[in-house]
Amino acid sequence: MKIGLLKEPHNEKRVALLPANVNDLVAMKHEVWVEHEAGSHAYFDDTLYQDAGASIAKRKEILGGCDLLIQIHPLVAEELSDAKKEAWVLSQFNALQDTHTAYAVKNAGLTGFSMDLIPRTTRAQSMDVLSSMATVAGYKAVLEAAGQLPQFFPMFMTAAGTIKPVKLLVLGAGVAGLQAIATARKLGAQVEAFDVRSAVKEEVLSLGGKFIEVEGARDEANAGGYAVEQSEDFKQRQQQLIHDHAIKANVVITTAQIPGRKAPLLLSKETVEQMMPGSVVIDLAASTGGNCEVTQNAKTIVHKHVTVVGESNFPAQLPADASKMYGNNVMNFLKLLLKEDGSFELNFDDDIVAGTCLAHKGEFVNERVKQLLNN
Repeated sequence: MKIGLLKEPHNEKRVALLPANVNDLVAMKHEVWVEHEAGSHAYFDDTLYQDAGASIAKRKEILGGCDLLIQIHPLVAEELSDAKKEAWVLSQFNALQDTHTAYAVKNAGLTGFSMDLIPRTTRAQSMDVLSSMATVAGYKAVLEAAGQLPQFFPMFMTAAGTIKPVKLLVLGAGVAGLQAIATARKLGAQVEAFDVRSAVKEEVLSLGGKFIEVEGARDEANAGGYAVEQSEDFKQRQQQLIHDHAIKANVVITTAQIPGRKAPLLLSKETVEQMMPGSVVIDLAASTGGNCEVTQNAKTIVHKHVTVVGESNFPAQLPADASKMYGNNVMNFLKLLLKEDGSFELNFDDDIVAGTCLAHKGEFVNERVKQLLNN
């Protein structure tokens, strides 16, 4: 199989495969073409890919000549039409939000694999790019907060007096939230965390955080590890509890998202305006509407003396290790499709393959996508 690695858009520094991944593909007797400077922003130049056995080619040559196209961000509709007939395209299509691109893949007759659709199962953990990138985001969010905050994170006892540790509140204790808690604790912050899923309480406590909970949360076991929509009564009690803790915090990091829906509003404008001057809000859900009412996606603003950072792509700011994690996730998935002798197999009896496949031969394959878009 001819595999093409494409360069990401100008605002993305990651790359979907590293030279080490290419070396493994070549060892499996697959031919790999890499777009010129595809890995340069992640500090992997063309020479490293060539040493791993890849050929450097122009984008149009890769689009028209490869059987499998790999890129983190989805190809634009115009480029999908330039792809080889019946080619496989592996990306993060975000089909539950970006329905236009999902239809474009289906209508082009391509086989699209969307890494954000990887099932949240034990067997698929090594392929879960969302968890990998959430780890990076949670870590980087705390560092960003530390850089924006006009205070030290840890407690200092000095001849000039004692400096109290900062209070940090994490809203959403998924992968990003737990990594934020761990990183903030290492920097010496006092950490509180809120999540509607009571199952994460033990994990929060094990990292040294204090768990804040509202009684009566609806926690569905089949939600794939994500939060689910709550009742209006619960939301009102939740908002009051979050407000009470947020106005006492120096830093609030929000991470809550629900697949296919707008991010839940957790931090109201009123709450932000009552936070202490100099406080910082880091909103990791900015691209899906934000958990904070005043968040502006991809922007850092100051609202009533509070700095609000709307950033959903922190992994792009740590491109070397983020690319390594992403590339390893992709390789673990490709092992379900590609064989050691250079052949390949599309087995829809495999729940991971079927769950990750967005479209095939002009039809949607993933069940959630079919339910959303075939109606």
